[in-house]
Amino acid sequence: MTAGPDQRLSRRRLLQISAAASVPALLAACGEGGDARTAATDDTAAAPERSANRLEPTPVCDDGDDPTPEQTEGPFFTPDSPRRASLLEAGVAGTVLILSGRVLDTACEPVPGALLDFWQANADGEYDNEGFAMRGHQFADSRGRYRLETIVPARYTGRTRHIHVKAQPEGGATLTTQLYFPGEPGNAADALFDPRLVIDERAAGPRRRALFDFVLDT
Repeated sequence: MTAGPDQRLSRRRLLQISAAASVPALLAACGEGGDARTAATDDTAAAPERSANRLEPTPVCDDGDDPTPEQTEGPFFTPDSPRRASLLEAGVAGTVLILSGRVLDTACEPVPGALLDFWQANADGEYDNEGFAMRGHQFADSRGRYRLETIVPARYTGRTRHIHVKAQPEGGATLTTQLYFPGEPGNAADALFDPRLVIDERAAGPRRRALFDFVLDT
């Protein structure tokens, strides 16, 4: 979408203002409201506020830039993961991470019903290649919101901490990418690391919370 200077300034200003507002407030400004598609995403509205003066992890959605960058799938993807918004189950150890955000198109409109498939290493840096531990998919709600309960993955040889994800609008092309953690010593040495894919993470008591918005070329 190509926006005129006045329109672009207005939308950029909206995103700046949103840094001090809740996620639902920005969603109301960017698109229509609606009931959540799944109970797992209903409480995304309680996500922490975005910190001011930080770089957006993906391009501003109306400025003509590319959408969220693609990255390699890697060797550990398993299709047909279970539908679930929480990867926390019996026997899972590690620091709990609540990752939430929105799925938007390049016009800053929510992408309701977008598929999000997550997979990652466990707290020992290992993938479950026989079952579905630390794997699951969900659908964005009617306002494009998602919420994932997981753990902070461990590093393993050659890679910094990361979470894999596939994001796909209904009937559209699949984006395959990876999310990274801020301030990790291994980031600089990881050939795949991309600062545009760093989550906005903060501590929240014994848990951590993070935000990331996916921008899809629909």
